[in-house]
Amino acid sequence: MITYLKGKLAFKDPTHVIIDVHGIGYEVKISLNTFGKIEDKEEIMLHTYLHIKEDAHTLYGFKEASEKKAFLNLISISGVGASTGLMILSSLTVPELEQAISAGDHPTIQRVKGIGAKTAQRIVLELKDKILKDGIAAPEGVTQGFVQNSNKLKQEALQALITLGFTKAQAEKNIMTVLKKSGPDVSLEALIKASLKSSS
Repeated sequence: MITYLKGKLAFKDPTHVIIDVHGIGYEVKISLNTFGKIEDKEEIMLHTYLHIKEDAHTLYGFKEASEKKAFLNLISISGVGASTGLMILSSLTVPELEQAISAGDHPTIQRVKGIGAKTAQRIVLELKDKILKDGIAAPEGVTQGFVQNSNKLKQEALQALITLGFTKAQAEKNIMTVLKKSGPDVSLEALIKASLKSSS
């Protein structure tokens, strides 16, 4: 099992990074929260989980151990796959997710794209005791991604939302809705996160 990767940051976008470890490039899928915490430095270290299926071996990476733990908890639940787990952690921070679970707040979890009422209830039911036993993660400061020129910002956000399963039309509509409210100075991370939540 690959527990973590440490190497040069060769590429970064809101859905994945490529880490060069001694000349080998590892593609690692990341959440939006992790994207917001990765600085454009040469050296990077991510906690990783290798998800093995018959047709693919996929690496998932997390800047913080608490997020990896939350991801593993989520995918231990029947009906929550790795992509869904990553979608949840792109829409909610670990403290927000844990707060929702401990409070029995199904609607907050259900607002995540692709999460139905039954799945949201199952997440709360199966993880509530574990969260309360381990203690809720402390909220962190809001991490802003890098502010970009508006057209490039829209393009990168659009690409990320399409990668996360939105149709182009729905993604464009959500992005425009968020930009109208927040203005062009919103960060890429904040724009994608708000666009995920603005979907019906």
